[in-house]
Amino acid sequence: MAFEALTFRSWRGTRQPFGSAPVVARRMRRATAAIGAFASSTLLLLAGLPAPVRAQPVSFEQHRSECAGKQGWSDPAPPIRIFGNVYDVGTCGIVVLLIVGPKGHVLIDGATAEAAAGIARNIERLGFRLADIKLLLSSHEHLDHAGGLAELQRRSGASLMVLPEARYAIESGLLAPDDPQFGLYPPFPPARVDALLRDNQTVSVGPLRLTAHSTFGHVRGSTSWTWRSCENRACRAMVYADSTTAAAAPGYRFSEHPDHVAHFRASLRKIARLRCDILITPHPAVSNLYARLAGEAPLVNKHACADYAAAAAANLDARLASEAQP
Repeated sequence: MAFEALTFRSWRGTRQPFGSAPVVARRMRRATAAIGAFASSTLLLLAGLPAPVRAQPVSFEQHRSECAGKQGWSDPAPPIRIFGNVYDVGTCGIVVLLIVGPKGHVLIDGATAEAAAGIARNIERLGFRLADIKLLLSSHEHLDHAGGLAELQRRSGASLMVLPEARYAIESGLLAPDDPQFGLYPPFPPARVDALLRDNQTVSVGPLRLTAHSTFGHVRGSTSWTWRSCENRACRAMVYADSTTAAAAPGYRFSEHPDHVAHFRASLRKIARLRCDILITPHPAVSNLYARLAGEAPLVNKHACADYAAAAAANLDARLASEAQP
């Protein structure tokens, strides 16, 4: 059956072709969908909820190209997707995780103070609003991971939660005197701690649910995070395992702190037992993250956390053995 061409009267009063009935129907559906999407976004904004976003991360090839020869704590890097709703918005040498959800987002770590503005730009470059970050979390209280928290908190208005052991350093910008790396680094901008975490506590932003694990060792406030993320129909157990190196300032001897060492070893056993499909670490090279994102090694490895803990235990043993030498 032939369809008559329809016309509409322009604002000048002349008749203009509008198209066949199927074309009109398609255009009306598109217009209705656009109006509906605009109305939905407006209602979400009025309710204080983030509008739906089609994120725009760069390809990993572009990330690798821009970070070629760079792995500094503050070297700017473009944002990339790790898996599902998880993005790295950090620098070439430091991971900062953005986990997005329909009722607000979670940001873990802030890299350095110098990197904070670039992290904010990365979040906006993906298409997300800083104001939709509802919760700030931390891996540990050193300037290369916590230095940017104060500025990101100021820009987003998000609440910051840390373990009690991390509170002094986060709020003062100074390492605690019993931190193995005390004296190594200058102060960083202090941030406001809004709430304290408990070991194994689960925090939520809408359907996003993350569990904090105290993994005392690298520092007292070391915190590892676990959650579940899905991409299409594949869901994975995600682990952001904190640094586990036995690093210390000159003069500090782990062998003189047996309680610290015992607690450190217990934390490594805890990490090894975590359900772990995709491992991410604050320093990407430690977990071979970028090679895995490039497809040069499997992104999913159910033994990754156990392997990570075993390597850290060997590092701690080597550190103790070196301290025992005359």
